[in-house]
Amino acid sequence: MNQNNHLPKTPADALTEEEQKTYEWQIWTNDFGEQGQRRLKNSSVLISRCGGLGSVVAYELAAAGIGRMVIAHGGNVKHSDLNRQLLMTHDWLGKPRIETIKRRLLDLNPRLKIVPIASNLTPELAEQWVPQVDLCIGAAPLFEERFAMSDACVRHSKPMINCAMYDTAATITTFPAGGQPCLRCITPAAPDYWKRQFPVFGATSGTVACMGAMEAIKLLAGFGKSLERRMLQMDFRDMQFHEISLKNVPSCDFCRGD
Repeated sequence: MNQNNHLPKTPADALTEEEQKTYEWQIWTNDFGEQGQRRLKNSSVLISRCGGLGSVVAYELAAAGIGRMVIAHGGNVKHSDLNRQLLMTHDWLGKPRIETIKRRLLDLNPRLKIVPIASNLTPELAEQWVPQVDLCIGAAPLFEERFAMSDACVRHSKPMINCAMYDTAATITTFPAGGQPCLRCITPAAPDYWKRQFPVFGATSGTVACMGAMEAIKLLAGFGKSLERRMLQMDFRDMQFHEISLKNVPSCDFCRGD
């Protein structure tokens, strides 16, 4: 297992005049500053699915000045995407989702480098791309895609932010580089009851997605306190928030954390 993942990132050499003007207000954040912005510029993330969750994560990271995104999302835009997938537009119905994702992100930040993958994440794609990024963000509706990312993150010692939602409820956590714990510690296998289609409001997915983007910015730039080994649970129906500690599972077949 590779244990050479280091965050925060080494800062990029410099910001251009345009970048300094664009990111001026967030650079004013005391423990972030220009060095934090240069770290974001030098960083890369992999996002699994760019739908209700991933689209908002990607948009906020593009706005914040992340340097490079690898985005995996297959299929074509459908009407049912439009209540929450904010990078999908009505004029793109029936066309590949990944194309409008790239188009909308570059409209916001033309300096962003995007690697578009017109497929949902598989174990093979995860094995190819996880080693090439600094941080992974799971936003897929299917456990198979989340497991593919988590397993590759353990093998290649990359941190993973995991965002999820159902109805008006959501959760977010950060799994450390190399696991201990990893997603398999919490959910060893996909639950039999889980279905691809489920109730969700765009505001629910968008809220936890913004939290996921902020978590990514903190990890990459090196400030604040992350959600490593903690899970934040929330239900926006009654605005209840709970935090639980995540424990290592010595018997885990993937990260064997103890």
